[in-house]
Amino acid sequence: MKIWVDADACPTEIKDLLFRSAARVSIQVTLVANQRMRIPRSEFVDLVVVTTGADMADHYIAEQADPSDLVVTGDIPLAARVVEKGATAIDPRGDLFTEQNIGERLATRDLMDQLRNSGVETGGPASFQTKDKQAFANQLDRILTKWQRDKSR
Repeated sequence: MKIWVDADACPTEIKDLLFRSAARVSIQVTLVANQRMRIPRSEFVDLVVVTTGADMADHYIAEQADPSDLVVTGDIPLAARVVEKGATAIDPRGDLFTEQNIGERLATRDLMDQLRNSGVETGGPASFQTKDKQAFANQLDRILTKWQRDKSR
């Protein structure tokens, strides 16, 4: 298993949590972004900088992710692509994307996009809060625990 992070919009608190988890369970975390960013010196953390352009990081992650990997992204179309490949995807608030819910998530995203494009004020997501970080930490812990259990078999 490898953890891929759609890093441009990922909250710092989530990246920090992932860095600590990488060291704790010896798992590779790769941040993918269209600009350089600080990462800790660690054999388990690296950064891939893709060319600037719409969805370049998403395309890279979708091409590289394997079915055994975890992808951290708030981008629903990217989540749909990796779930279709059999990988696990969660957003920075801890929501798990699955084959059962990704269609509804895409439809809702597309509807909201259409409303915004027609001039309707839809507001944005709520600000990232401590409860979101905790929900992410809990979901990540469940996934890593399952991975460690499966790996030891």
